[in-house]
This record gives sequence, structure tokens and C-alpha cells, in this order.
Amino acid sequence: MTIIVHHLENSRSQRILWMLEELELPYEVKRYERDKVTMLAPPELRRVHPLGKSPVIEDTATPGAPGRRVVAETGAIVEYLVDRADGRLGAPSRRDDALAYRFWLHYAEGSLMPPLLVKLILSRIPLLGKRVAGRIQPMIDRHLDYVEASLADHPWFAGETFTAADIMMSFPLEAARSRAGLGRHHPNTIGWLERIHARPAYQRALERGGPYAYS
Repeated sequence: MTIIVHHLENSRSQRILWMLEELELPYEVKRYERDKVTMLAPPELRRVHPLGKSPVIEDTATPGAPGRRVVAETGAIVEYLVDRADGRLGAPSRRDDALAYRFWLHYAEGSLMPPLLVKLILSRIPLLGKRVAGRIQPMIDRHLDYVEASLADHPWFAGETFTAADIMMSFPLEAARSRAGLGRHHPNTIGWLERIHARPAYQRALERGGPYAYS
């Protein structure tokens, strides 16, 4: 095994397990449980990376690189693995599809995930927090409508080809289906979720990662 995935339950790191399964790269999983009160990652993760966040990977056998290489941040890990796999699941050759690939790869965490996270945090604050959380929903709805329209004419986010952009988009859209209004009014997006959940590599990643609340 050359890649160690430090995997936190019910987190963005599930995408990295899926990515590795799609690429058929050898890896091992080190699992971490959230604090039952705060739901935060345990302090042990800070021994791997100073931020103490998941996902983070250790690549212990990078060709041409001595020792181990630690990579954190989901998007950075995904791009690292695309490069590690000689471009597989990377940008398609068609220019417009390549531009779409790059957009969705960064949109997942840069635009879609922040309001979902804000709503989650506010919903856990009694009374006032839940009231304020309701004001975030219209912003989320705009994002969900935008995603829905973008999937109207092709099966994947970068066109006709499944790419790492689809892997990046999985967690925020699974979270949105669970707690932020993604449902029957978004048939294109729900169809996309059903397609990714049916992929054998996705199913294998669930087996490796353990219980996952959003599948």
C-alpha cells in the first residue's frame, strides 16, 4: 500500500476513497470518529497535518520523491491523484468540456459548500439560529436550480465523460439532498446522484470507508 487516506466519518474524505477506487490505485484507510458532542474531528489528525482536518493523504511511494508526501484539502488531493494517475479522470480533451471540468471542480467547495455549511451550523443554534438558517435557503435554492439546469443536456458535469469534477460535486449535493431541499423538483440532479451511487467504484468505497450518512 502506498497511499494512506486519513478518513473521517461522514466527511469530504469519502470522495477520496471513491476517487482511488475509480483510479484503481492501491491505498489503505485510517479511520477517525467525530467527537460525539462537538462533531469535530479528533485531535489525532493534527499529528498528520497541522490543521487537523480530513481528508488528508500520505503518499509513501511517490515516483521520484524520497520519503512521504502529505497532501491536504479535497480539491488539491483530487488534482494530485489525477496527476498521479497520468491524467485519468482529468479534464476532457474538448476545450468547452475542459473549462466545465475546471469550473465544477472548484465550484463544489468554493461556491456550493459554504452556504450548506452555514445552514448546518446555524440550524444547531436554538431559536435564533434556526430562524437565520431559513434566510440561507434561498441562496442554496439558486445554486440547486443552477446545477439542475447545467445537467439538462448531458449526464456528467464535464459533458459526456465522467471525471473528477463529478467526484468533487458528490458531497455537497448529497448533503443538499439530506438537509437542504434537493429533491423531486430537481430530476436531473437526482438522476445524476443515482448514476454515481450505482457505480461499482462508489460502492467499493462505501465498503472501505464504513457508514456514510449521505449515500
